[in-house]
Amino acid sequence: MSIPDVPSVFKQPTPAERPWWWKLVDESGEEVSVDEEFADQRFTNQGDAESWVGEVWEELLEAGVAAVVLFENDREVYGPMKLSA
Repeated sequence: MSIPDVPSVFKQPTPAERPWWWKLVDESGEEVSVDEEFADQRFTNQGDAESWVGEVWEELLEAGVAAVVLFENDREVYGPMKLSA
């Protein structure tokens, strides 16, 4: 008995399918390492990316992130945008 292939709805999306992402930086502009929960988040559109950072900005700030830069694939869209209370 063989196990069937995993249906495509369960496969991880490719960067092409989720081209929007945030670069998380400190005060000097250096990229910050964060917990897996916040690292390498990718989004299908700009609105989803902006909503996500709006929901987790305080946690990012606590993790040492001072600002974020929005990218679509390799194109810098805007930023750095400072995170502050």
